[in-house]
This record gives sequence, structure tokens and C-alpha cells, in this order.
Amino acid sequence: MTITQTVDIPVSRKITLEVPREIPAGKTIITFTPSSAIKKKMTEKEEIEYINRNAKSLNKEAMDVLSYQVDIF
Repeated sequence: MTITQTVDIPVSRKITLEVPREIPAGKTIITFTPSSAIKKKMTEKEEIEYINRNAKSLNKEAMDVLSYQVDIF
């Protein structure tokens, strides 16, 4: 089970955690990832620009995948 929660780190660097009841008691690994390290989703405009820049290789890959299909009738 994984639970993600965004927390503001105060200047004192001290945090008190309240753990949901769904998390069993015992050892738990807590990982901290700065929000600046999380990759942001592309906007629709950025997606279209990416597709247009890579259209040739994307089409080649699609044709390659389609070449493995067999007729089922």
C-alpha cells in the first residue's frame, strides 16, 4: 500500500505525522521527494509540439508494431 501526501516543510524542519489507520503498525519506509524534483505533466500544447517533432519516428514505431499483428479470420 502506498499513500502519497504533500507536506510543507517548515523552517524548523520538524514535522509531526499522523498515520492513517489503514497503515499497519510496524516498520515503515518514509521517502521524501522535493516537489521541484517531480516531473510536471505536459500541457496539451507541449504534447502536440512533441508529437509533431517526433512524428516520423512515432509513425515508424507504429508501423513496426502493426507488422506483428496477424489476421484472426
